[in-house]
Amino acid sequence: MTETSAKPEKQEAPAGAIADFGIDTTSMSTGEAIKDYFARMKDGQLGSIPAVLGVIALAVLFSALSGDFFTLRNIANLLEQGAGQTIIAMGIVFVLLLGEIDLSAGTASGVCASLMALHYVRNGNLLGVMGTGVFITFIAVLVLAVVLALLQKIWAGAAVSLVGIVVILIGAPVNAWVEMVIAICTGTAIGCITGFLVSKIGMPSFVVTLALFIVWQGVILQFVGEGGTLPISTSDTLNAVANGNLSILGSWVLFVVAAGGYAVLALGQHFSRLKRGLVVQPTPIVLAKVAAVAVLAAVATYLLTINRASNDLVVISGVPYVVPIVLALLVAGTYVLNRTKYGRHLYAVGGNKEAARRAGINVPKLRTSVFVISSSFAAIGAIVYSSKVGSVSGQSGGLNTLLFAVGAAVIGGTSLFGGKGRIMDAVIGGAVLAIVNNGLGLLQQKAAVVNIITGLVLLLAATVDALSRRRAEASAR
Repeated sequence: MTETSAKPEKQEAPAGAIADFGIDTTSMSTGEAIKDYFARMKDGQLGSIPAVLGVIALAVLFSALSGDFFTLRNIANLLEQGAGQTIIAMGIVFVLLLGEIDLSAGTASGVCASLMALHYVRNGNLLGVMGTGVFITFIAVLVLAVVLALLQKIWAGAAVSLVGIVVILIGAPVNAWVEMVIAICTGTAIGCITGFLVSKIGMPSFVVTLALFIVWQGVILQFVGEGGTLPISTSDTLNAVANGNLSILGSWVLFVVAAGGYAVLALGQHFSRLKRGLVVQPTPIVLAKVAAVAVLAAVATYLLTINRASNDLVVISGVPYVVPIVLALLVAGTYVLNRTKYGRHLYAVGGNKEAARRAGINVPKLRTSVFVISSSFAAIGAIVYSSKVGSVSGQSGGLNTLLFAVGAAVIGGTSLFGGKGRIMDAVIGGAVLAIVNNGLGLLQQKAAVVNIITGLVLLLAATVDALSRRRAEASAR
């Protein structure tokens, strides 16, 4: 009897496990990986490449048109101007991943900002400034949010909303940190209500959030008053959120923590997977990416630690506080999406909701949670943009805030159809819109021109998304 042995067939890595230059290193060299990367780009898997190219092109264009664009002072101002809307966009990414939309994020952030400003301006006396009827209604809404969160087992949402109720009812004295806590707790409560209406009642997210957009706009006017303005610039802490800077030492510590942390995580994961024989990116490419991040971060830190004040008697230097705020949210959001079961479930539901439901994923709970995250991020964004402006008005969080936030996520590469997107997309898209607004402002263009160009940029991004998706579907056949 002759014994024959079958040669084991080589198992190819699943396409979903390969990202960027990720390959099976046993079968591809670095050169082959690069060719494969460009081949996938040709097939419509563009990711955030168009947005990155847009950032570069816009930066070159505005630096040529205005000598002030690449000054140190304007670069720092650019980071501060776009941070608030970028943070709101980061929260909206979670909603878009499920193929939903949150049109109320802008005015929800305005409600949070107005409550923060009211508590500060009126010495913590929300009952006195609102009146008994409005105050009781407001507390009832927060209680409702807690109940709805508990019914859906959104424990974090219920806990944070409850903290807001306690802080308000005990009449906490004026303190910038208390004001910010109230804002974040209110945003979380709003998300619990929005999520319940979408996931449990079954109303389309477009209709729900459009209606709430109008409702929250009315609430802002109720709190602030038509034509009213609540100044917060007199609070050193609130003013410093978007206008303050780290010390020189603090700036370099941030660089070491951020760049060093990225290097440790990226290289640690790479060599760990390589040791176990799993799919990884080629080592030279991983090293090149780590080196590129370190060099860019070092150059940016060095430039921002140079005195950028126009007056020789004043020193303004250091990395703006908004940079570590955005970085912290970026790292946390990226970790949740890439390294947790919750994140995997989000992508699964966004890719095919029915298949995810049959696989045992709690789709209604997941749908509620993304609106809680979106509104919570909107509250943080409200704190940042209110700090930059120095006041809260009846127009805070209005139409432009929402549209620019959604636009930032889409321009960065997050798909409106669900299942595709990253937190980094919102940061890149936010950079595009911030450069457009900042550059046109330096050129003293009217608001009409700014809106037209911003809208065209968003339309172009949506077109690229639709065409690349069509191309990818055609290539998969």
